[in-house]
Amino acid sequence: MKLQQLRYVVEIVRQNNHLSAAADALNTSQPGVSRQIQLLEQELGFEIFLRTRNRIIGLTEPGNVVFSIAQRIATDVAALKSLKEDMHSGNHGVFTIATTHTQARYVLPKVVEKFVARYPDVKLVLKQGDPEEICALVEAGDADLSIGTETTRDFPNLVKLDCFDLHRCIVAPADHPILAVPELTLEEIARYPIITYDTRYSGRWKVMKAFSDANLEPKIVMSGIDADVCKTYVGMGLGIGILAAMTYDPERDVGIRARDASHLLPSSTIKIVLRRNTYLRSFLLDFVHSVAPNLTPLRVRRAVHEF
Repeated sequence: MKLQQLRYVVEIVRQNNHLSAAADALNTSQPGVSRQIQLLEQELGFEIFLRTRNRIIGLTEPGNVVFSIAQRIATDVAALKSLKEDMHSGNHGVFTIATTHTQARYVLPKVVEKFVARYPDVKLVLKQGDPEEICALVEAGDADLSIGTETTRDFPNLVKLDCFDLHRCIVAPADHPILAVPELTLEEIARYPIITYDTRYSGRWKVMKAFSDANLEPKIVMSGIDADVCKTYVGMGLGIGILAAMTYDPERDVGIRARDASHLLPSSTIKIVLRRNTYLRSFLLDFVHSVAPNLTPLRVRRAVHEF
């Protein structure tokens, strides 16, 4: 049994059971990947993958266990590599953060600025995606941590640490009547066309649930992954926006105004996500603490290595 074979199992699942895509990602040939999987199955004495007409369509029941173990082993190998880098180079290397647009645009700039000044020899890489995509990057080992809101999909091999809550607001053109109503209600909001986040973001389903619980059906006329894009169309008068309150800046957002809606719409929790049992380099712990002062190095280490 070889570590390489277990890497192949993880990559095939990650590539939605496409052998050719897995081979490309691993810089090897499709027949080579297929052969190594067959050898592993022969050694184990059972099939890892379900097949139909020589195509992989999923994992068998014991294959799910193999995949889980392979993921843990991959994490341990990555931890050893990080330990080696730490011992030999100290505060040098590459630090990859996966995050959503809101965090990259409104939360991280000041943190990143201080981090780069403190660790000039660490190459910082930012990767963007929706909440599930960024967690998948961490799970696959393509990012050291992610920062984003809750996911609907479970990631059992990851540790999720609460940072802070994102409250919601209503944004509208400066002369819009919703800004002048004495009492803001869900009924009042539902009267107007709405621009809000894409369905891939937790904010969207939380907002929709709040309206559903009130027996209201809001008219969503546009959605996006980028708060700045949403605000652009709000400014054009195409609808009112339901956005994270931190995305509104009265100095920059000329022509639109915001109104607090935290008493009507549930907040989202920003989480830092890490692989279980991973080796935590000192600059990573420092970065986490800068984002969320409540996440001390001791607390993070205990959470990551807790069984």
